[in-house]
Amino acid sequence: MRRRPGLSARLKLTISYAGVIVFSGALLLAVVWVFLLRYVPDQVITPGPGFFRQRGPGPPFIPNRSDLWRAFAPRATQALGFLLLFGLVGGWLLAGRMLAPLTRIADAARLAADGSLSHRIRLEGPRDEFRELADVFDTMLERLESHITEQQRFAANASHELRTPLAISQTLLDVASNDPAWDRGELLERLQTVNTRAINLTEALLLLSRSDRRSFTREPVDLSLVAEEAAETLLPLAEKRRITLEVTGERAQTAGSAELILRMVTNLVQNAIVHNLPAGGTVTVHTASQDDASVLRVENTGHPLPWDLVPTLTEPFQRGTRRIRTDEHAGVGLGLAIVHSIVRAHDGTLDLAPRPAGGLVATIRLPRMRQDPPPAGPHQTADEPSPAAVVEGAHEPLRFTGGERFAEGGDAFVHGLGQRDVLP
Repeated sequence: MRRRPGLSARLKLTISYAGVIVFSGALLLAVVWVFLLRYVPDQVITPGPGFFRQRGPGPPFIPNRSDLWRAFAPRATQALGFLLLFGLVGGWLLAGRMLAPLTRIADAARLAADGSLSHRIRLEGPRDEFRELADVFDTMLERLESHITEQQRFAANASHELRTPLAISQTLLDVASNDPAWDRGELLERLQTVNTRAINLTEALLLLSRSDRRSFTREPVDLSLVAEEAAETLLPLAEKRRITLEVTGERAQTAGSAELILRMVTNLVQNAIVHNLPAGGTVTVHTASQDDASVLRVENTGHPLPWDLVPTLTEPFQRGTRRIRTDEHAGVGLGLAIVHSIVRAHDGTLDLAPRPAGGLVATIRLPRMRQDPPPAGPHQTADEPSPAAVVEGAHEPLRFTGGERFAEGGDAFVHGLGQRDVLP
């Protein structure tokens, strides 16, 4: 935005300092005039006859108010001129010294505007307003540099991942065009697989962008019901890998996007199933309600994980100790990254910790939404629980056992939560 040129802050401070000094000097001179010269008579002062007899024949000179003013006014004007000059010079030097930190901050801002985010002010001296401003600016530059570096790395990884299916498709088409005997059905099947992976990656990137923008409507969400729905959806995958899936806990009410929270829990449970033991592993999903948070914990067995590897699991396109690649159960490498983004968008926290026996424990804490109890009905006493309280109470532990269908009601359970195996 273009603005008309004006006085610099240093010049304004200089004029202000000089004005204060000159005003103070004029005020002192006015005090001298009011409280001293006003008591001097303005007419000619003549001493009495006795004065001549005592002091000699010649009459002495006794100045009146006009005489004192003629002697006082030039010196007062000179003093005010000196104060003005002293105020301008001293104010200019003092303002320059006071505004030196702002100059350093402005230089750092210009470097940042030119694309250099590695520069830091690192202002010395005691903590004052300028030091606090410089420290805040350094913190902003550090976070901005980290964010831009992360975005650049993410864009490079995303470009690489998107380029891979396109390159595979191009290779398949080239081979099919050069080999007339190539099986058309096999070509279509491979192209469909590659295209599905590219679509899943694109949808994951869009979901990640949406959660980062927080462009969603908040509504009441029960984490226990979401956990049951995610477990029902992923039951076929658990059965295929012979994983025992358990859902336990109580109601855990929070506020947020039901769709995003369901995707968050689904990603966590799917990650726990895929990165598990080859067979005979377990996945436990537990919900709890604390004083200020609703907690969701997903714990799974698996291979041991080093502590230094755990913080990198939420980075995009990372899985375990290597970069994400295509295999039978591989995703697009954004599962935990999406979970982390959704948790941040809901003002929550995600904690990852390796289990001593192998596997991972993921704990999510979201702000708890408090609700007032419903009013008692006309035929219901205050101590009697309402039907809603009975239905919405703590859930019994549920076990979804993979690897085999239930002997009775197994197929019915796949279509809903009406039939399930209740732990004793």
